Amino acid sequence: MLTKRNLYVSVFVIAVIGLLVVQYQYLRVGLGLAKAQFSDKIDKARENINSELSEVNSLTYTLGNAIRKDTTEVNIGLDSLEKASQYYLNDYISYQLNVSGIDAPFSYSLYSRDSISYMSSVRPHLKANNNLTYPIQIKGYLPELLEKEIVLEIGFEDLNKYFLGQIRGLIIPGLLFLFMIVIVVIWVLRSFYLQRSINTTTNDFINNLTHELKTPVFSIGLASKILEEDVPDNKKAVVELIRSESDRLKRHIDKVLELAGMESGKKLLQFTVIDFKPDLDRICEGFSLLSQHDAIEFDYELGEGPYYIRAEKFHLENVVGNLLENARKYSDQPKVKLTAITQKGWLHIKISDNGQGIAQEDIKKIFRKYFRIKNGNVHKVKGYGLGLYYVQKIIKMHRGKISVDSKLGEGTTFTISLKLIKNG
Repeated sequence: MLTKRNLYVSVFVIAVIGLLVVQYQYLRVGLGLAKAQFSDKIDKARENINSELSEVNSLTYTLGNAIRKDTTEVNIGLDSLEKASQYYLNDYISYQLNVSGIDAPFSYSLYSRDSISYMSSVRPHLKANNNLTYPIQIKGYLPELLEKEIVLEIGFEDLNKYFLGQIRGLIIPGLLFLFMIVIVVIWVLRSFYLQRSINTTTNDFINNLTHELKTPVFSIGLASKILEEDVPDNKKAVVELIRSESDRLKRHIDKVLELAGMESGKKLLQFTVIDFKPDLDRICEGFSLLSQHDAIEFDYELGEGPYYIRAEKFHLENVVGNLLENARKYSDQPKVKLTAITQKGWLHIKISDNGQGIAQEDIKKIFRKYFRIKNGNVHKVKGYGLGLYYVQKIIKMHRGKISVDSKLGEGTTFTISLKLIKNG
């Protein structure tokens, strides 16, 4: 079975191979362009060389004397004349190549059509399959002087190395950036899985701890229930406090276990198509009844139904209840309002309060696990920072949206948006 880790690694390897293939293709294109440019440059150089060597000048005059071995008009020996001509021609070819923008190492050979070699470069002029040679048929003075067709052949031994040198400005940065990408991705993946391992260890510890806490909490609740039957009236308040606090602790433990189960994928939501309006109406009626005893000003308005949605009713009811409870807890003199409307195929449930509000920099953080808004260094309301994390997780699992609109000192509005199903 392909795990997520193996999938990520496979995608990464494929991406790196793909980048290498693309880099190779760019290299081929670059080599092709370099060869095309070189061909244009060498044609220009050949034209200039042919034009110069076709005329009578000091170079062609010296070459003619060296080829004919005629030293009558010069005051040097034949060997010196031949060497001078050899270097003279070499410097001239080098100059013309540089003028045309070619600085690759070269060799040359000056010969006739009957295969008589008159002169060659100091560098050995090799003719092999992998060598590129460019012949220039000399016209004018030299052929007329020798009464033969004269060819000057220029050769380059390792043009591929030269071409690669011309495009190294593309190759080296490309490989460097690719190497940097590989290092960064490996570091990110390693950090991700290290963090995931830490989270898994932490969650396992929390799960084990909460499971261990359930037994004493159950025992405390059972003991307080037994005590309640025989305790004097003046002590009943204490026993009731013990029971209420143990029940609250039990709810927190259950919430932690429930969230851990969802994160690990061990507990999947069972979605069914329901009309959520009767459930929402029942939640509002229950909260309205509670508000009468807790001095809460609560109002609700449900638009025309039905509200057919695909949902897991238990958790969706918990989400609405959690937001209503937050609206009550974070207001000094609570004024809470719930409205539900259907619009363009969506069910929008808005829960507003007149509480302390949320700072703009905290709005993006409130759905994070364990995050709690602080007043200085004091949390006014007790909790673990799991409520809104749970709310967002459930809404996402319903493929819905949740948004927040809040102003400090004026209150907060949470809006849940769920996709409606036509005709149930």
